Amino acid sequence: MKNRRLILSVSTIILFLVGAFIKETLFADSLQSKNDNQTSLPVVGVLQFVSHPSLDEIYQGMVDELAKSGYKNGETVTLERQNGQADQSKLASMSQQLISKNPNVLVAIATPAAQALANQTQDIPLILGAVSDPVGSGLAESMEKPGKNATGVSDIAPVDEQLDLIQMLLPGKKVMGILTSSSEDNSKFHVDRTTKIAEAQGFTVKSYTVPSSNEITQMIHSLATDIDFLYIPNDNTIANAMPTVVSVADQYQLPVIPAVEEMVAQGGLATVGNNQKKLGQQIGKMVVKVLEDELDPAKTPIEVFSTGDPVINPTKATELGITIPKELENIKTIQKDVK
Repeated sequence: MKNRRLILSVSTIILFLVGAFIKETLFADSLQSKNDNQTSLPVVGVLQFVSHPSLDEIYQGMVDELAKSGYKNGETVTLERQNGQADQSKLASMSQQLISKNPNVLVAIATPAAQALANQTQDIPLILGAVSDPVGSGLAESMEKPGKNATGVSDIAPVDEQLDLIQMLLPGKKVMGILTSSSEDNSKFHVDRTTKIAEAQGFTVKSYTVPSSNEITQMIHSLATDIDFLYIPNDNTIANAMPTVVSVADQYQLPVIPAVEEMVAQGGLATVGNNQKKLGQQIGKMVVKVLEDELDPAKTPIEVFSTGDPVINPTKATELGITIPKELENIKTIQKDVK
């Protein structure tokens, strides 16, 4: 009787161990299969200069478009994303990290990120996003025929339309301040272009430059009484500090006119801005074409987003004592995140 119990106990233990071994083996095989699948997926490397609403919208638009085309992160494609958080000293090493993943295509969001990636590779296809002056930044030989490994979508603010909106909201206000960062190569392009257009419309333009976000507060205190309104072009350093810009400008009842819609939601008065999410979706379409061997960057013209939709922050208008004209009452409004 005791022997039978002993045999039964031993048999139970053996069956348990065998079952555990089989389960562990199946799990390991499943995990290996999953890992093999992951390593076989196409890789899209993304370098973003900094996180702020407009650039984040570009990234999300790209992700949405990829998913719409059947490229879902972790399932049918691997997205490797690096974010410099406005620290240009990190961009070179981040570019190298992305390239070490053997990406099929690279995406650069903002000019500093694009330049960093272009400095590291001339072979991997590079799709540009939110790069206002690809030729002047050395990323392309021309907009029609880039001639290198980069093409993409350029965002150029519809300054004419923005100034038309300003004249309707701020009649008689003709002294315009432009605030940019000297750390970004695209800033001079924006200042020169905006100044030329504004002066042609009868505005007096005063340009102000800061080396970093640390000097923004002091600069706005200094310029606030010399201008009628402050214009913020497509400058990522200033955009990243938009809450600070608005906070100081509010102390002087100084209207802030940003170049993109997302910054109106952060306390800007109004703009006619590029739709950043649509821009991101267009980038996504280009990425898909690269993945499917349908696009050669050197021969693909760089697309330009140069139109936009008007948007007003009525809460900010009320705070500044500005009456919205009847002809603007039906345009899109944004009222969140004013404070």
